[in-house]
Amino acid sequence: MRLHRFIGNFDLSKKEVSINDADFINQAKNVLRLRAGDEIILCDGNMNETTARFAELGSLASKLEILKVYRNENEPENYAHLYCPILKKENFELAAQKAVEVGVKEITPIITARTIKLGLNYERLNKIIKEAAEQSGRGILSKLNKASDFEKSVDEAKNKNDLNLFFQTGYSLILQKNADRPKNTECHIGIFVGPEGGWADEEVKTAQSAGFTFAGLGKTVLRAETAAVVASYVAVNIQ
Repeated sequence: MRLHRFIGNFDLSKKEVSINDADFINQAKNVLRLRAGDEIILCDGNMNETTARFAELGSLASKLEILKVYRNENEPENYAHLYCPILKKENFELAAQKAVEVGVKEITPIITARTIKLGLNYERLNKIIKEAAEQSGRGILSKLNKASDFEKSVDEAKNKNDLNLFFQTGYSLILQKNADRPKNTECHIGIFVGPEGGWADEEVKTAQSAGFTFAGLGKTVLRAETAAVVASYVAVNIQ
């Protein structure tokens, strides 16, 4: 039986942990219907986790016995950072959720020339990211940054990442890092996917001038949120 998983600021150094967070208690007691004696997984967000058993689970507080502490082994080697345009409706939320599930460690919403929607509910997005990390067995919570304009994001990525992938129709799929990148070491990879309507010509020129690596996702034309998820998976698993 798969155990339910919670990521939070838990102190796993002791034999017992007390939790009085209202959201945690509501999820455990009222949503999942857990009771004293049931076991769950607690993760501290820093790759440490434990199997824990409820000793008490009340309406206001809970106490859990820590059974075994170990390191999370699910985090990917690459540090993938998704720069995703703000998308219409709930499509950005979907892209963020699935990107976290496949292993992206940082997400920056970007404002491009063809961005239509500008507002984001960051509280809701962080909740979606947390639930996606818990569901997929991650050992950390992916970082969500405030929205940034395209040019600023390009400058940041150029100075911060080892490799920046700029996804555009008509290019080949990238499956390997630059040849001079050592194997089995963390590689910071930026992932730029276009908005609804695609990149503007000036944005393509900006990425070219920044030395970004242009890449494609096959012959079919993907929706922006689909491209964000597929591109994230490619970057996370690139060798």
